[in-house]
Amino acid sequence: MNDAEHDLPASGNPTFDHNPFSALSSEGLPETAPKGVHQNAPVKPIKKNRGRVDIMRLTAGRGGKTVTLVKGFVGIGLPEKEQLAKAIQKSCGTGGTVKNGEIQIHGDKRAEVARILSEAGFRPVFAGG
Repeated sequence: MNDAEHDLPASGNPTFDHNPFSALSSEGLPETAPKGVHQNAPVKPIKKNRGRVDIMRLTAGRGGKTVTLVKGFVGIGLPEKEQLAKAIQKSCGTGGTVKNGEIQIHGDKRAEVARILSEAGFRPVFAGG
């Protein structure tokens, strides 16, 4: 090959007459999306896994009263724990507090607390007996 074949045209606009895909056809290709992929399906937001939290039922040292204790939070501060505690209290219809970095809810509300924590992106685990 000589250098003239590699030069651009004098107009400065190269011509791209050769399309390597022009000889391909769509014959034999499926009409629908691959299995498991839905074209019109709504996109679900991916919930971030915020880590494991332990849910415990305690009565010791509380005069026989039952308390649901949530502990093991990693990476969230006190204000967010307080907001989470308020949401749990409202949903359960009971009182509670945040003490020593743990959420305490009055009564045995483990199932409701686990549901709320799951919705918030945590992985609740029932700990203790």
